[in-house]
Amino acid sequence: MALRKTSAWPLAMVYVGLIVYASLYPFIDWRDQGVPAWDFLLSPWPKYWTGFDLLTNVIGYAPLGFLLALSALRSRRQPSAIWLASLSASVLSLLMEALQAYLPARVPSNVDWGLNTLGAWAGAVVAAALEGMGWLDRWSRFRDRWFVPDAHGALVLLALWPLALLFPAAVPLGLGQVLERLELALSGMLVNTPFLEWLPVRDIELQPLVPGAELGCVMMGLLIPVLLGFSVIPDRLRRLVFLLTALGAGVSATALSAALSYGPVHAWAWLNLPAQAGLGLALGLALVLLNLSARSNAALMLLALGIYLSVINQAPTNAYFAQTLQAWEQGRFIRFHGLGQWLGWLWPYAALAYVLARIGHQDQKTRIKP
Repeated sequence: MALRKTSAWPLAMVYVGLIVYASLYPFIDWRDQGVPAWDFLLSPWPKYWTGFDLLTNVIGYAPLGFLLALSALRSRRQPSAIWLASLSASVLSLLMEALQAYLPARVPSNVDWGLNTLGAWAGAVVAAALEGMGWLDRWSRFRDRWFVPDAHGALVLLALWPLALLFPAAVPLGLGQVLERLELALSGMLVNTPFLEWLPVRDIELQPLVPGAELGCVMMGLLIPVLLGFSVIPDRLRRLVFLLTALGAGVSATALSAALSYGPVHAWAWLNLPAQAGLGLALGLALVLLNLSARSNAALMLLALGIYLSVINQAPTNAYFAQTLQAWEQGRFIRFHGLGQWLGWLWPYAALAYVLARIGHQDQKTRIKP
């Protein structure tokens, strides 16, 4: 049987990177605390634990087990896929827990390691079960019908987009807002050096976005992933189905983020008039663009990304948003902090790099045609 291309392997590598960040955050005050790194393996059951902690340890590694097993299944390693995935994830978790012994802000736990391994095994079992029932082959046939052959990178980005929206944003559907934090981080690194004076200084602080600018950010925040999908979906009717699916995923992920951050009663507090108008305008524009070629949609996506990133990075963080970030960084969401934050920061820039590379590759193929 021939090897089948799959998006599972790059997704698994992305997920590994995010797990490493989440496990070792906040990456400060590294020191030897006088306790052997592997001492936690013989520790007793912790006195204080919650069902939320147990559940997140299992769920956190289940996607990794699923993706690793799927990669093995796609590579003709069916008999050992579950064990390869489980063992790989278990070794990763063991290493992360051992490294936490050198971080005063983190506590290594043999329970966490066991639950991470269990979660990875469960994810791998699900992947093997889906393969046995033929669901993965159905997905492959579905992908071949709906998407162009070289759509793997776009599919990875589209799969990560709703997850990126889970981390709280200052503007609804606002991803890639990195300027203010980069300035703070860079100035902190250059303190007591002559290079600190090289940094540009703003005359005034960043001002809150006016309603029109917020409307535009929400509109482009939805339109950008939609245009990405249009660039790899050639059929008009399938583009329409994808548009409605993306709208539902974006709204649902943003509502879930608000519910996790502010409480379930505030799940829809973000859906103010500018957000509603932005979503409606994005939907209307996407309907107009259904008939455009894939290349034209990719070009429009690049234009929208440039405008979007320039505007979103002029939005400051307000007091309530800063409190929300603190709750994620120090509270019960710390395990998801690195996962969500890095996705929210980097998704637009990864999409930008992908589309530029794809257009360049297509241009190169066009030039070498006889």
